[in-house]
Amino acid sequence: MKRLLKIAGIAIAALLLAGIALSFLIDANRFRPMLESKLSAALGRDVKVGNLKVTLLSGGVTADDLSIADDPAFSRTPFVQAKSLQVGVDLGALIFSRSVAVTSIAIDQPQIWLLQSPAGDWNFSALGAGSSAKAAPEGSSKVDLSVKLVKISNGRFTLGRTGSHLKPIGLENVSIELRDFAVASSFPFSANMKVAGGGAIKLDGKAGPIDQNDVATTPASLTLHVEKLDLAGSGLNEIAPELAGLVSFDGSGQNGASGVELTGKLKVDKLKLSAKGSAAKRGLELDFHVAHDLKKRSGRVHQGDIHFGSALTRLVGSYTPQGDSFAVDMAVDGPPMPVQELEGVLPALGVILPNGTSLQGGTAGVKATIQGPIDRLTIAGSVTMNNTRLVGFDLSSRMKKIEKLAGIKASPDTEIQQLSGSVKMAPEGITTENLSLVLPAIGDVSGAGTIDPSNALNFKMQAAVHTSGLAAALRNEPIPFTVTGTCAEPVFHASIANAVKGEVKGLLKGLLGEKPKK
Repeated sequence: MKRLLKIAGIAIAALLLAGIALSFLIDANRFRPMLESKLSAALGRDVKVGNLKVTLLSGGVTADDLSIADDPAFSRTPFVQAKSLQVGVDLGALIFSRSVAVTSIAIDQPQIWLLQSPAGDWNFSALGAGSSAKAAPEGSSKVDLSVKLVKISNGRFTLGRTGSHLKPIGLENVSIELRDFAVASSFPFSANMKVAGGGAIKLDGKAGPIDQNDVATTPASLTLHVEKLDLAGSGLNEIAPELAGLVSFDGSGQNGASGVELTGKLKVDKLKLSAKGSAAKRGLELDFHVAHDLKKRSGRVHQGDIHFGSALTRLVGSYTPQGDSFAVDMAVDGPPMPVQELEGVLPALGVILPNGTSLQGGTAGVKATIQGPIDRLTIAGSVTMNNTRLVGFDLSSRMKKIEKLAGIKASPDTEIQQLSGSVKMAPEGITTENLSLVLPAIGDVSGAGTIDPSNALNFKMQAAVHTSGLAAALRNEPIPFTVTGTCAEPVFHASIANAVKGEVKGLLKGLLGEKPKK
């Protein structure tokens, strides 16, 4: 038994020595011109590889480095640069017939630039469309590029646009695998990567056949998983710096000549939509279906069901490129939402409640349009609220003149039976019109006003009190008042003199036989 083991060991050692000897006897560099020429012809770009070595133990050829030229319309620097390239080959064909039959390609630590022109074309769109290399040496063998495995490890991809002032997006630790790759058929793929600045992306699916006219429109089906993509850290919010949050996504999509169709569920934590806002207190979820045109960089949101807790509203519309930014034309509508669920999102919009207060109970409805460039959006529409309370805010005690005039009793909270009005939110501030409130403790309140970007208030209102007291003697003439200060610390000032003056005029006209105007 020991003798058999010894013989086996000697045989294995002999094979190893033979392999090492053959690797020295075979000059792999003699195949470099043919390999570069065939790869260049296949990609339509000049391909350069470094010093080649035969590695019989791993069954292939390695190169010290790799360089693939970019489309000259985009850049004169390489499209791909890598520290090493390993090509798996049929060793029998290599040793005995001096031909190269590729079985696998592995690229380590590549730096790859992905660029899009203002017209929407990508620098990889024309890969394989033509040849920029000289023909292969006459009589040499062809390279079979239908390979079992194409693998990229530890890559760094940089996504940018030519002529743009925006900082490119970086993808790190990129790992990609294409199995049973062939230009003329479909093949499975997978990809994992980290987003520079925060976040991770995972892709799985099938692609092919390769579109010979535009690689970017190659048919593909995929599943996509995005985890905690930091909008601010990654630089994706550069076109709208006020936008921030951690985005996660699970969904699927289809790619083709007509663009990308994506369906799935998106979740945003710590959402912020306004420069003066703060992170939302609760996460927001969005069930959506989007059709995006890769070339035109435009798209349409066919479904956008927004959930925050049990609250639901719907978003639909379109977006189009506007320079480096995008312009949107969206509409928001949906059933009445629980006010307490909505309150958790108000900080993200820059909506501030008075210090120490909160909204409890009731429902709210929003119907609005969202239009303009995303860094200068205008949101305009109507807001309603029913049967809610502003807890910790005693409105009647803040309006002491009205309180004394109408005999209103102080209360720690303000009951809001009904609220409605038109609201416009723009970079210049918030404008409200046709405000109408029914406050059981006070009466009917109406008016309009503005909130500037620093949250300063300027409202002109009037209250028709419907309680007993001196107001009854004044025939419930509406009492005008103003609201100034800030959202956090509003200041109320009632103009009782004007109301009394109006009533006196009415009484005098009555005494003179004139009917008072209503």
